[in-house]
Amino acid sequence: MSEETIDTNLLGEQIVSVLKTIYDPEIPVDIYELGLIYDVMVSEDSEVKILMTLTSPNCPVAESLPKEVEEKVQSIKGIRSAFVEITFDPPWTKDMMSEEAMLELGML
Repeated sequence: MSEETIDTNLLGEQIVSVLKTIYDPEIPVDIYELGLIYDVMVSEDSEVKILMTLTSPNCPVAESLPKEVEEKVQSIKGIRSAFVEITFDPPWTKDMMSEEAMLELGML
């Protein structure tokens, strides 16, 4: 692997690790386990696009949470840029949470 070759799988794992440090302020579970992250795409140019949703369209952190995600992902060594796209299709439901999240919230 030359120095110019990017390991997108490794970057993807690093991105997921960072996403697991970001919490929804209303729910004590990280946004990844909550199921708010729909997709993470890493280009060979080290540009990252994250497709995510919020628990509701009028979520109090609708402005700040996507910015926090972009800033934290962009701080990963080797990432050139990060862009977050918010979608409500499909709308978030509790069914999207991981078992870990449900256990944390006492739903299992």
